[in-house]
Parts: sequence; structure tokens; C-alpha cells
Amino acid sequence: MEATVLDLLPEPAILKKQLKIQAALNTIVCQEDWLRYHSFDQDWAEDVSMAKIDNGAGDRMYILFSPDGCILKGFDHESELSPYAQDEHRVFDGIYDDVPAQLLSLLDDDAMEKDVVTFCIWRESSESNWRKGKVAITEGESDGSQFLVGCIFQTPEDFVEFAEGYFELSLPLDIVVKIYDGASITGDMIKALNPDRDVKEVLYELKSLNLSD
Repeated sequence: MEATVLDLLPEPAILKKQLKIQAALNTIVCQEDWLRYHSFDQDWAEDVSMAKIDNGAGDRMYILFSPDGCILKGFDHESELSPYAQDEHRVFDGIYDDVPAQLLSLLDDDAMEKDVVTFCIWRESSESNWRKGKVAITEGESDGSQFLVGCIFQTPEDFVEFAEGYFELSLPLDIVVKIYDGASITGDMIKALNPDRDVKEVLYELKSLNLSD
């Protein structure tokens, strides 16, 4: 049986760690924060942290972590579920219908672009399974969730392959493996990954990610 998008998501704590690691690697390989594919804000709001995936081509996903649980809100600009594809420019039926109020409210900040959405996935802290809005999708069409969740790279090899295509950098796999395994990032590791980056600047930025948390 083909894996569903919900099968691609690990436990929330593991997901959070993965997103922090990928944000850290983006910080190292890309100096301009607005060009980074993965980013992470540890203190987005009180007791809330936020990860963002943005491919620079109009597709993006926000992942919010709170004591109540985790919610993913994604937008694929080519999806038939896009509000821009609707005559009334509205959220497609079913995307948010079953989302618990305490998690849905995390999207109320204007920066979350709540109405610019093609899928929503969530998991309450008291639950053991991820859930997704019940949406009628035409056969052959997609809400973009498989694509965007697939941009959370589960392995160092996947991230190295991504970086080669997106940033046009050949990263040393052994260093990326160490970072995925939770090793503290050193100046030598930064230089090995990107000789052009200022080590002190990177280390200062990485402090805000609180990678040890």
C-alpha cells in the first residue's frame, strides 16, 4: 500500500528537531535569510515555535508547535484547491473543518496567511496520530501536501541531494550526518560546509535555534 502523507510525518518532537537541523544547515549554506528554504523561529509567540518551508516559487508551508499540539498549513500554488482557483477566492471546503480550535487559532496571525492554503495537517498533544482535513480532491489533482511534507528531509543523504540542486553546493555528507545525529556545530564544520560564511555570524544565528532543546 502506498504511504500517505500522514505516514511521512514522525513524532512531533522528532519533527521539530529535524526542522531545526535543516534550518541550521540553511543558515550555514545561505547568508541571505530571505533565500533560505528552511527556517525556524524558536520564539514565534508565547510558548509557540514556528518552522517555515519556502521554495521561492510560490509554494510554502508553516509548521507551528505549541503545548496543545502541532499544526501544518501548506500552500501549493498549482493546486486546484488554491483559493486563487476558486471563483469566490475562498478556502476550499473541508480543509479547516475538523481542526481543533486551539490549534486553528495559531494561524490567526497575519503572517500565517491563513486563507492562502491548500492543505492542513495537525496533531493534538493528547493524540497519537496525525490528522488531515477531509477534502474532495479530483482524481489526478493534488493539494500539495505530499510534495511539501516531502521537503522535510528525513536523512542526511536527502538533504545533501537537495542542497546540490537548490543551492548548487556539494556538501560533505559526513559533516551533514554529524549534524543530523545531534553533534554540536563547530567553526570547522561551518567552514567545511561553506567556506564563504563568517563563522562568528553563523554561530550567533544558530544560538537562536536552541538546537539542544
